[in-house]
Amino acid sequence: MSGTIVVGIDGSHGSINALSYALDEARVRGADVRAVAAWHIPLAVYGSGMAPVMVDPSEFENSAKTALEQALEEASVSKSGVSVTPVVREGQAADVLVEEARNADLLVVGSRGLGGFKGLLLGSVSQQCAHHAACPVAIVPDGNRPG
Repeated sequence: MSGTIVVGIDGSHGSINALSYALDEARVRGADVRAVAAWHIPLAVYGSGMAPVMVDPSEFENSAKTALEQALEEASVSKSGVSVTPVVREGQAADVLVEEARNADLLVVGSRGLGGFKGLLLGSVSQQCAHHAACPVAIVPDGNRPG
């Protein structure tokens, strides 16, 4: 058996749980894992003024790399026995994850990431992935739901 499981990483508690789930599922399936962190420059960075704002994209990319490295360490990937390929790509998270999972067997995301509104049961990225991915999507709860 072999295949690929893609998991989205943003550094949140939910994405760490998603990574752990992906690793467990990979062991059962004999699959590899592609851990994906997406980054982009938010429009808010540019402000609404007339003067151009100097933005260093490497800051956003490095932040994504750091979050990914920390997640891999926190989930003890090196001891998992699973082959994990880290991927850092520019783009909106849902778009990047759907693209990376185009030929995957499973896409795994956390139910809530770093952005958005507290109290929502399903984040916008996980919702978009569920609607647009070409493969099955597992949405892993973070265990910290209100109520």
